[in-house]
Amino acid sequence: MIILGIETSCDETSAAIIEGKNEEIFLKSNIVASSMETHIKTGGIIPENAAREQIKFIIPVIQEALRKAEMKINDIDSLAVTFGPGLIGSLLVGVETIKTLSFVLKKPIIPVNHMIGHVYANFVSEISKPESRIDFPAIALVVSGGHTDLLLFKNHNDYKLIGGTRDDAAGEAFDKIGRLLNLPYPGGPEIEKAAKNGNPKRFRFPRPLIGSADFDFSFSGLKTAVLRETQKIKILDKQITSDIALAAQDAIIDVLIKKTLKAAKKYNAKSILLSGGVAANQSLRDEFHLRSKIQDLKSKIFAPAKSLCTDNAAMIATASYFNQNPKSWKEVSADPELYFQ
Repeated sequence: MIILGIETSCDETSAAIIEGKNEEIFLKSNIVASSMETHIKTGGIIPENAAREQIKFIIPVIQEALRKAEMKINDIDSLAVTFGPGLIGSLLVGVETIKTLSFVLKKPIIPVNHMIGHVYANFVSEISKPESRIDFPAIALVVSGGHTDLLLFKNHNDYKLIGGTRDDAAGEAFDKIGRLLNLPYPGGPEIEKAAKNGNPKRFRFPRPLIGSADFDFSFSGLKTAVLRETQKIKILDKQITSDIALAAQDAIIDVLIKKTLKAAKKYNAKSILLSGGVAANQSLRDEFHLRSKIQDLKSKIFAPAKSLCTDNAAMIATASYFNQNPKSWKEVSADPELYFQ
């Protein structure tokens, strides 16, 4: 099956083409147009600006995805699109475009929950070797600017939310802490960069909810702790910035790993799937592997290629392949408040 996927939930505009055969996914093309330079100037995403840029990008990215895949639009068997959650203006760009294609081509649409899409970035590879096969049950950590969630997957299209964020998501905390440290937007990659030169003994910040019996997350308190520390310091020089960045990153990583490994142990997970923009953090990846070995955890740990951690259409097309629920164009609409169904 050949699927054209579209992703426009926030500030990226992406189109991708995959070919699915049994349990293997062959990525033919994945084109992403970013408006990040616009958002860097404003220190964050202004929804109206994001949507305006996506209107400009949407047709060119589809054309480029087809060109790179060496395909014509009539070669497509099915269409996939993010229908939520996200910014309403951005979502409408993708949803209305895919509905038009569906009407003209008479092809079905498979609507995809953006957060589930992130999980399926882990499946964008040829799953032919036993050691690279994702087995169920699986624990999925979805960690991004707007979400920090843990899901239990018993199989494809059979999942449930077991823990979520009570306030700030991990990615949001990274961005806010980045602003406190006068680092450029987005904060996550900049904090990771600064943390490489940090002194691990200088600061230690709280790990909210790390010992709670549930699988929920909270990072608002961590942000407040960093704020108070920065207010005590008269001059925030490069070294102090690096030291705080490392301490904040360590606190976030510590909570994410402890909660995820605890869930994997409780549910006897065969696989742990990292996903979302924060999953591109190399320290997070390294610590997951290290601590799983220390705890002698049998779960295999998976993380997407870093280019597939941020928003992209390849993950949306892949999620649609494994969770096929085709609908008529008349039945598909944007849902900015969508959570986990």
